[in-house]
Amino acid sequence: MAGEINEGSVPAYYREVYEAVCCRTDERVQVEVFQRLLQRTDLPKAVLGQIAEHVDFTDGFLSKLSFYKALALIALAQQGKQPSPKLLENCIQELPKPQLGETKDLSILRMQPAQEDVLVVSQTLDKLLVIDTVQVELIPEKKGLFLKHVEYQITSQRYKVSVYRRYSDFDVFHEVLLQRFSYRVVPALPPKRMLKGVLTSISEREFIEGRRRALARFINLVARHPIFSEDELVKTFLTFSGSDVQIKLRDTYKKTGDEFMTNRIATQAKEYLPSDIQAQFSTSRELIRNIHNSFQKLRDRAEKMAERSKENATDLLMFGRELSALGSDGSSLPALASPQSTWGTLRQSLKSLSVEFAVLSDKAAQQGRREEDDVVEKLNLFLDLLQSYRDLCERHEKGVLHEHQRALHKYSVMKRQMMSATVQPKEQASVEQLESRIVQQENAIQTMELRNYFSLFCLHQETQLIFTYLPITSHILGAFVNSQVQGHREMGEVWNELQPKLGCLFGGNNGLKTSI
Repeated sequence: MAGEINEGSVPAYYREVYEAVCCRTDERVQVEVFQRLLQRTDLPKAVLGQIAEHVDFTDGFLSKLSFYKALALIALAQQGKQPSPKLLENCIQELPKPQLGETKDLSILRMQPAQEDVLVVSQTLDKLLVIDTVQVELIPEKKGLFLKHVEYQITSQRYKVSVYRRYSDFDVFHEVLLQRFSYRVVPALPPKRMLKGVLTSISEREFIEGRRRALARFINLVARHPIFSEDELVKTFLTFSGSDVQIKLRDTYKKTGDEFMTNRIATQAKEYLPSDIQAQFSTSRELIRNIHNSFQKLRDRAEKMAERSKENATDLLMFGRELSALGSDGSSLPALASPQSTWGTLRQSLKSLSVEFAVLSDKAAQQGRREEDDVVEKLNLFLDLLQSYRDLCERHEKGVLHEHQRALHKYSVMKRQMMSATVQPKEQASVEQLESRIVQQENAIQTMELRNYFSLFCLHQETQLIFTYLPITSHILGAFVNSQVQGHREMGEVWNELQPKLGCLFGGNNGLKTSI
């Protein structure tokens, strides 16, 4: 085009339309938004196609000048003229005004892609799981009857590094993570010490192992979170090998502040929320509460099955030992015993059976460990996430929402005091002081309202995260079925090997075909 559009010469209406539909985070207009704008013109499809042909765009966006050119072409077409760049050259000094209605109504065209791009968490479970896998291993500092101090070796697959952490390091990390991301699902930490009465049911070593597993679940959920995983706090915890990681973590948080201060859309969160956000939240919360309850029951049953496998291992071992003890009895047979009795021979043969039962016991113990590691742990991981979601819902209601309501109440009290001060003569200084406090309170309320909307925005995203994790159900079921198939196959092989040995020991029918 010989005569290019100059930004300084475009009519005010052009600028208003551009401001209404351009990206908040970019000085360009999305092609999808431009296409929706074309639909508002009521021009024939063929004409719309001609306009689109003459508009330049890159990476799905129109530059500001390309958009102005498009508006001029729309105006020409609405006048019944051919929307061509050649015709546009003749009116470059005085661009025609397109008929698009009130500019304030055009901002709705921008909202749809904003919701798609910002509010929706476009993740899959597989994508989340490959972000990182973190191993947490115990390194006892003191060996003996009780472990006084425990250190953990933390190995991140993503950063290819191992660091050493104590429980107190996890504690500080959890604290600053919660301060930075108070509107997100931050999993809880396991308790540092055994609660009173716990020693009666489990040993200290079992408690420490249980805590190690819980810390591993915590750090993996955090390391795989789409927001946390890219934050400096998490990277610091997983990679910093200096002498005091706690100071480093606190300094890292001080430099950034909480998410509301750093998230680019925090103050515009209200724009991206659907109108029925509260109804959606209530429905999702109830559904997730029911899912949580069901998964707790599944976990309890899986734990019982794993426990039964371990008990089965003990029983099989003891059964074999008793057979061995029976066979080791060297007492001579009394004269009353029938001369035809084979007990003496059989007794000697029973000793060897304890070996087979020890193998069976080992297989049952392996089965218990598989059920615990592959099934119970996966259930516990998802339960930790579900519980942290419920905690987040409570924080939203008791935290920012409650503070907002309290601030509004305080503001209404101040306004009443101000009205009273204007009716009854008071010192000018005290009235001005009250006015100043009211302005401060108005600013505080405005900030709280913004935080409340941002909290809802985050809650909406975290709800999606829970649903993204739901297919973990198939992983859990797969692990459960595989553990049973493997366990039964291995046990079956040992039982099958044992059966012919019984035939050699006890004769042809090996005690199986004769009813007693």
